[in-house]
Amino acid sequence: MEILRVENLTKTYGSGEAEVRALDNVSFTVEKGEFVAIIGPSGSGKSTLLHILGGVDRPTSGKVLIEGTDIYTLDETKLAIFRRRQIGLIYQFYNLIPVLDVEENITLPLLLDQRKADKQQLAELLSTLNLTDRRKHLPNQLSGGQQQRVSIGRALVNNPALMLADEPTGNLDSANSADIVRLLRLSNQKYNQTLILITHDQNIALQADRILSIEDGRIAKDEVIRK
Repeated sequence: MEILRVENLTKTYGSGEAEVRALDNVSFTVEKGEFVAIIGPSGSGKSTLLHILGGVDRPTSGKVLIEGTDIYTLDETKLAIFRRRQIGLIYQFYNLIPVLDVEENITLPLLLDQRKADKQQLAELLSTLNLTDRRKHLPNQLSGGQQQRVSIGRALVNNPALMLADEPTGNLDSANSADIVRLLRLSNQKYNQTLILITHDQNIALQADRILSIEDGRIAKDEVIRK
C-alpha cells in the first residue's frame, strides 16, 4: 500500500542569477513498511528533501501526499498537528528537552496532543530501546547513544505514518551507530514502521530495502536492495 507520494517537488532559494535550485522536479513513491535510504554528496538536496517530507520546510512547487493528504494544502496549525501525529523526526543532535526525563521526552508528542500514553505500549517501547532503567534520567545523565534512543522512542510513540531520520548516527561512535541502525531496522520490522533515512554511510544505506541517490537536486538512481 502506498503511504507517500512525492510529485514534481521543487525547492529554490534566491532569485535571478542568485537562484539556487536545491530540489529539481523530484518524484517518487514509498510503500507502507518500506525502509528507504537517501544518499548523496553534501549540497545534493537530500536534507532539504527530508525537511519538506517532514513538513518542516515548504516546497516552491510540487506535492507531498502522506496517506492521501496533500500536506502543503493544510494551513500552519493543521500542518503542525499533522506533523506531530503522523511524522516522527529523528535528528543528528537528538533535540531533547533538557528539563524533561526520558519518559517525558518520549511521550512529549502525546502530551502536546493532551493525550495519555498507553502504559503497556510505553513499557514495551522502553524495553525495546533498552531504556527501562533510565526512564527517570535527564538527558545530561545519558550517553549520546542513549539520547538518540530516546529520540527514536519519541518518533515512534505516536505510531506515525512516516519516520524520518536525518543522519541519526552522525554524532555517534561506530558501536553506538551500529546499535541505532539495529533499533531503526527493528522498528521497521517489528512495527512495520515506514522509515526514510539520510546517511553518508554506504554500509548503513545497504541495510535499507531501497536506496535513492540524490545529485544536484535530482534523483540520479532508485535502486531496490531487497524486497
